[in-house]
Amino acid sequence: MAEIEKRGTAVIGLSLDSVEAQAAFRDKYTLNMPLLSDSDRKTAAAFGVLNDKPVPGIQRTTFIVGTDGLIKKVFPNVKVDGHAEEVIRALDALG
Repeated sequence: MAEIEKRGTAVIGLSLDSVEAQAAFRDKYTLNMPLLSDSDRKTAAAFGVLNDKPVPGIQRTTFIVGTDGLIKKVFPNVKVDGHAEEVIRALDALG
């Protein structure tokens, strides 16, 4: 997280879970980033990451959004292992 923040980048998590479930998840894993609840599924739908099969939820995806509000890079079907390093490389390439 420190390497990502050093690049002037914020990390925000989003799921369909309730605010209470998000807080419990954050506390369980001692996360130091904001977690947002999208219980009405509108944001996930707008970003095209809703996954209704085989189990309803969100397809784990990372978006890099520029200061201009435009999506600069999308990482679909994210696997946790090694992903932070992948994001750091992309941030460096984007400058």
